[in-house]
Amino acid sequence: MPSRSASNIRLADQCFSVLIMACAAFVTITLIWVLGDIVIKGASHITWSFITSEPSDAGRSGGIGTILVSTLLILCVALGAAIPIGLGVAVWLSEFTVQHSRFSNTVGTTLDVLAGIPSIVYGLFGNAFFSLYLGLGFSILSGGLTLACMILPIFIRTCESGLSAVNNDWRKGAQALGMSRSAAIWHVLLPAAAPAIIAGLILGIGRATAETAALIFTSGYVDRMPGSLLDSGRALAVHIYDLSMNVTGGDNAAYASAFVLITLIILLNTTAQSLIDRWFSQRIYAS
Repeated sequence: MPSRSASNIRLADQCFSVLIMACAAFVTITLIWVLGDIVIKGASHITWSFITSEPSDAGRSGGIGTILVSTLLILCVALGAAIPIGLGVAVWLSEFTVQHSRFSNTVGTTLDVLAGIPSIVYGLFGNAFFSLYLGLGFSILSGGLTLACMILPIFIRTCESGLSAVNNDWRKGAQALGMSRSAAIWHVLLPAAAPAIIAGLILGIGRATAETAALIFTSGYVDRMPGSLLDSGRALAVHIYDLSMNVTGGDNAAYASAFVLITLIILLNTTAQSLIDRWFSQRIYAS
């Protein structure tokens, strides 16, 4: 017969497995509940006219065409600024600094603190620095650059973790083949860390697309079609907030806009992952 200790260990394993399954089921049910509520109340109001036309009557009627354009422009500015800077800093921390030194630990702690700062604080900073000090005003450019500051800490830390997790044998192999350090990073290390880079990009896209507080102080409320990056533009998340909190009778349009926002995030994440996978595959074949 098995000993009492063996039975206790088996019971503890079973309890732990049940607990893990319960947590997973809770998260799944919560996600289905939230998404189901939005789909049921929002999908019935989705039409081609709603997606392409301008909002009217404070958003109660009309559509979200101009707001979608502003949202995509803000996101493009944010990612265009954050991706090259974030990758550069991550490579520098992982490959050109002494690991676990006081300096690298200080930079890492600073990034962790910045990642935890509330978005409203970033909005006040963006308003003071980009809108007022640099003279950009309430504009798509101010909003995009503010979002870039928000997503940089998470993106840098995620990419750095992925690069640091690459086995040193990859580096030694590239050195043995006579590859320069830059070539090894470009053709070997970055493709090897692709899953972490994709994860950081997806987190950044999700946070930037769904941000509200920071954009109220930087990109503004204007719902007309922007003529340039220096024009004010209302992001989709800000539009949903305004319909829910400030517009009587705007619930249907808010649910429909939320459905479009979730769909947009899914499409952007899928597209980003596909493009990065293809790009890294080309880097591997090119080497």
